[in-house]
Amino acid sequence: MFFLLSKTLGIMIMPTNFLIELGLVGALLLATRFARLGRGLLLAAVLLLAICAFSPLGNLLLDPLEQRFPPWDPARGAPDGIIVLGGAIEADLSADHGVPVTKGAADRMIAAVALARQYPKARIVFTGGSANLISNGAKEADYAGEIFTSLGIPKTRLLMERLSRNTQENAEFTKALVAPKPGERWLLVTSAYHMPRSVGLFRKAGFSIEPYPVDWRVGTGADVFDFAPYAPDGLGRTDTAAREWIGLLAYRLTGRIDELFPGPIGP
Repeated sequence: MFFLLSKTLGIMIMPTNFLIELGLVGALLLATRFARLGRGLLLAAVLLLAICAFSPLGNLLLDPLEQRFPPWDPARGAPDGIIVLGGAIEADLSADHGVPVTKGAADRMIAAVALARQYPKARIVFTGGSANLISNGAKEADYAGEIFTSLGIPKTRLLMERLSRNTQENAEFTKALVAPKPGERWLLVTSAYHMPRSVGLFRKAGFSIEPYPVDWRVGTGADVFDFAPYAPDGLGRTDTAAREWIGLLAYRLTGRIDELFPGPIGP
């Protein structure tokens, strides 16, 4: 049920979708006795879309998410394993074209290959099935394996978890698959903005990991206040941030994570 709601209600309340829906309601009301309300809704939708598209709003919402965990410190030595969260591969498109097709989070795959080469004894786990409500049955993990082997990572080092549909299942299914032993050190590779929710879910699953954030979307310092020159960029950042903040709130309210905004554990 939670997965179904996240793929229906969750998508409907994303800022871009919600404001378009608001504008459509306003347009429909123009033909009724509530035309004045309709004009107000249309105006509000256009103005708010412009703010989401061109203002630094998306950056300001993403920045605390991306800065929550510092870059991983390799000084402690080699990890025992590397977990890569899905989200970088368009499984359905990959199935349609017969080759792996990546999207915006491809940094996750690039970082995982670099880590695999740097730490040749570490096990590599990719976790990701299909996050689509309606799918052709393709699984991200099937195509992730192709990418890893094409870049020189032997199949013997790879573990593929291909049933998970969301980050909660990533955490639970990966723990069951690898059965981490006490004292083992596992890196978690995912986008920096997605790391707080991911860490909270892995902690809830009882899987101790070390965050390895990648795929930053926002600069540092004054760059956070930059205006977006292209509407799709600003809208994309705003929607990405909103999805994470709404996800954190929903997971906390339903007891799926123990903290609203998971952060580093002190020494």
